[in-house]
Amino acid sequence: MADHGKRYKELAKLIDAEATYEPAQALELVKQTAKAKFDETVDVAVRLGVDPKKQDQNVRGVVVLPHGTGKTQTVLVFAKGEKAKEAEAAGADFVGDQDLITKIQQGWFEFDVCVATPDMMAEVGKLGRLLGGKGLMPNPKAGTVTFDVTKAVNEIKAGKIEFRLDKAGQIHAPIGKVSFDDTKLNENFKALIDALNRAKPASAKGVYMRNIAVSSTMGPSVRVNLQAIR
Repeated sequence: MADHGKRYKELAKLIDAEATYEPAQALELVKQTAKAKFDETVDVAVRLGVDPKKQDQNVRGVVVLPHGTGKTQTVLVFAKGEKAKEAEAAGADFVGDQDLITKIQQGWFEFDVCVATPDMMAEVGKLGRLLGGKGLMPNPKAGTVTFDVTKAVNEIKAGKIEFRLDKAGQIHAPIGKVSFDDTKLNENFKALIDALNRAKPASAKGVYMRNIAVSSTMGPSVRVNLQAIR
């Protein structure tokens, strides 16, 4: 277990580690205990009652948070011709084809999200090990392999995030900044939970959501009352 500093331990005293809180109250406590000198991100961790080793119980999806994440995503689009022009008009930060592939092969990764048109995937697939290792590989399930590049770029810029089950059976996702007002954080939280419920595998049995906790980047975690979610 990590050995936290004095400031962290003092802040943690504001939270009853044995208790669970209503979502709004939990998020308020996260804001109260976020004392870093920067605008901390509010994160949600959800432990699911699924087996991450079973392919049919994999949980993965996307959600457009109604109030965004508080971070401007840098978007790269692999496209040619008219689709490249469309991506540029939509506000993509980087647009190209073989030139960008070569640049990435040389170690350049100054972007947050990749979008690719389907006709580019044969070439983009050559970057599988490089992009996949960083969670950046375009994927049809995430809406990042598409000919509708305008929609893809607009949604990402508006606050679209992807979530996926990790090896420990958990989902981790950002829902905003501690500077967000209560309403924005609560609505973003609800949007994420709703998306997770929609992504529940048909083969999942028993209790789906086992544990939910919210925290800021540098602050202690706060457990959420599951009955309030259900």
